[in-house]
Amino acid sequence: MLFRQFLHNSLQAWLTGAVTAAIVFVVALLVRRVLVSRLGALAARTTNQIDDMIVELIRETRTWVLLVVALFVGFAQLSMSARAATYFQSVTKLVVLWQTAVWGAAAVGFWVKYYLTHRTATHDRASIAMVTAMGVGAKVVLWIMIGLTALQTVFGLAVAPLITGLGVGGIALALAVQNVLGDVLAALAIVFDKPFDVGDTIAVDTIVGVVEHIGLKTTRIRSVNGEQVIVGNADLLKSKLRNLRRMHQRRVVFNLDVTFDTPPDVLARIPRIVEEIVTSQQPVQFDRSHVASFGESFVRIENVYYVLDPDYKKFMDIQQAINIAVLRRFASENVSFAFPSRTVYHEGPLAKDVAMTQPKELSS
Repeated sequence: MLFRQFLHNSLQAWLTGAVTAAIVFVVALLVRRVLVSRLGALAARTTNQIDDMIVELIRETRTWVLLVVALFVGFAQLSMSARAATYFQSVTKLVVLWQTAVWGAAAVGFWVKYYLTHRTATHDRASIAMVTAMGVGAKVVLWIMIGLTALQTVFGLAVAPLITGLGVGGIALALAVQNVLGDVLAALAIVFDKPFDVGDTIAVDTIVGVVEHIGLKTTRIRSVNGEQVIVGNADLLKSKLRNLRRMHQRRVVFNLDVTFDTPPDVLARIPRIVEEIVTSQQPVQFDRSHVASFGESFVRIENVYYVLDPDYKKFMDIQQAINIAVLRRFASENVSFAFPSRTVYHEGPLAKDVAMTQPKELSS
């Protein structure tokens, strides 16, 4: 009874519908093929990734989806009951929604692949696993949204109460696991913002070490003392973090304290001596050397230079060479290093006796 009117269409109507469906199907196939070839050639000559994604989405258009759409257009030429028309429209909507989900999943997969290829280091397994998991999560969310849309538009079910219930349950769940969610969100921030990568040497609070693993909840750091320190991702990002691996140069400030009996002419030559010693090292950039201040028992010469290499061992080798050279030059110049000392002056026994008898004279 449902398709009786549909089956009793005239032969001319059937031929018209069949020809229309065939033409639409063939045209759709040709358009897809031309777009893939032409846009693919154009995208290959550009650095923009949007056109590459569009070509990928067109390529993911299923042939049987085009066939269903063509049949729907052809059936529109036939006479059918309202109920039959509703069924055909519902089937077509389901097919179109399914194809939309396929396009969305292809877009997510394209950007995940692009990120892993161009943005993530191959040794960073944590970032690769996390970005892949995020891609899977995005696809799951996409299919859920398409399913809810199909329930509402195709089957006429009210999804608003369902979404409200899921929202309330999600809020309750988020409050229960807010610390875990905070660490997970911090992990996402680490992956995308990249304050550090696996293998970087970082300093956070009193911890200095090499990052071994970036997980969804914690980051594992191999301390310079040898132990493994596990820090929550949220706590890690809340701290002042220094990435020592990204250091391009080291600024070195060191002081030389000499005695007050050093002649002024010798003091005036010391900055030039220090400059000669520092510039003899490589790779080093000398900044300044000055007679900076006076202390209780010393005259301070403040010196600043840059080691143009972040390697700590190289810095220590250079500093050692500078220290030894300074000792040799100061010895040849008869310059003595100052050490904490204090000189006490007293005026002798006579002054002491006078000081002791003075109060008696005043009292008389």
